[in-house]
Amino acid sequence: MSATIGAVRFSVLDRSRTREGHTDAEALRDTVRLARELEPLGYHRFWVSEHHGVPGVAGSAPTVLAAAVAGATHSIRVGTGGVMLPNHRPLVVAEQFGVLESLFPGRIDMGLGRSVGFTGGVRKALGHGRDDAEDFAGQIEELLGWFDGTSPTGVRARPSEGLTVPPFVLAMGEGAAIAARAGLPMVIGDLRDREKLQRGVDTYRAAFRPSRWAAEPYIVVSGTVAVAASPEEARRILVPEAWSMAYSRTHGTFPPLAPAEFVEALTMTAKERGCYEAALAGQLAGTEEQVAAELETVLKATGAQEVLVTTSTYDRSALLDSYRRLAGIFTAGGG
Repeated sequence: MSATIGAVRFSVLDRSRTREGHTDAEALRDTVRLARELEPLGYHRFWVSEHHGVPGVAGSAPTVLAAAVAGATHSIRVGTGGVMLPNHRPLVVAEQFGVLESLFPGRIDMGLGRSVGFTGGVRKALGHGRDDAEDFAGQIEELLGWFDGTSPTGVRARPSEGLTVPPFVLAMGEGAAIAARAGLPMVIGDLRDREKLQRGVDTYRAAFRPSRWAAEPYIVVSGTVAVAASPEEARRILVPEAWSMAYSRTHGTFPPLAPAEFVEALTMTAKERGCYEAALAGQLAGTEEQVAAELETVLKATGAQEVLVTTSTYDRSALLDSYRRLAGIFTAGGG
């Protein structure tokens, strides 16, 4: 296997996707269970996400879920991919991560995003609008100030002040430039749009300013990766999420994941079929050899130091097998 792959860290972001016929509570417990299952395989980080008012996603409180994951594991790093900073006061976010770092020292990451909700109703319920994302750079600066003890308010953040919780910027929109100017590690996706991915990486490298958080650029490329015994089996792993995405784009509702055989038996409209095929196209899926070759291409082009895998599917056994096969790729790469 590739020495390039062996030199790169592999991590997982689980979005706590609900499955047809299962509850949100089961989805959350599945996330914790997956973290326990992946820890011995050599994955570097396990992150959870923040979504509000989305029927197919149970992960609405990432720092709470991260605490459950950290408490159920022993060594894997745990964090968020990410906390949506415009939805929260930076002091509160600092306090939450300060508590996590105090309870699980040396294991907590702070991934930060700028989304303010998928719909107007969600944004209203959160008490925020699109304009709240405009000063994302300022919000990050304020947040990090609570850890540095440099807030001009005279207030001391407890227990955050003096702690080091590595921050990562999710590079949505202007995120790559913001991460570069702040001197922070960057998470960028997706793996399907290689040209857009490369532009973001190039922007980040060109504008990067060293900081106490990162002396040089640190790039995490993120996306779906499915590995199976055959290309057909790998593609079936992608089917439930592809249909969920297609349905959301044609009906305005993001549904729970359905079994692949249910999706494959559907009679789709032309619009649904187009969205479904587009969601499947270009994904990084196949046998170990095929996926390793694709990863090699991405990593050589971007110079990324880490891959964050975000795969979701209905069949948990197929998902776990995919992660095991992927672990076999990167552990063999280091041999």
